[in-house]
Amino acid sequence: MNAAEQATNLELASNIATVVNLFKFEFPDAKSDLKPWKNDPETRELVDPDSIDIGFHFPGISKSWRSRSILIQIRFYQDPINNSRRAIGVEVAGFDHRGEAWRLSTVENWSVVGASSPSHEIEDKLKQICRQILEVFNKPSE
Repeated sequence: MNAAEQATNLELASNIATVVNLFKFEFPDAKSDLKPWKNDPETRELVDPDSIDIGFHFPGISKSWRSRSILIQIRFYQDPINNSRRAIGVEVAGFDHRGEAWRLSTVENWSVVGASSPSHEIEDKLKQICRQILEVFNKPSE
């Protein structure tokens, strides 16, 4: 679900801003997009209400990224027993003019799959950002 719609309280808004800043610190040319999904009925059917989705767009196609846009989806699980909510994984996908070019998931083995892949340097930075994202959303409440 669009990050702009998920920022329903100060803590979530602050965590979303932290994720944007983590990404922009490593990749200052990226422009953040807190509403990467269209607001139409077809798209709404596909959107996961248990995720926070943030897009990033670059000024052009980068050889090191092998994409022009990035979608970060932070996946959550709501425990029905103790009513706690925690981040259980991060999906990062790179898109070019043909559609999805590659995908990185923290759910299994943290590897990049797809028709093309970002450089090893970019891949390592993305994995570090994913670790930081999980820390941000899973830190103990004060």
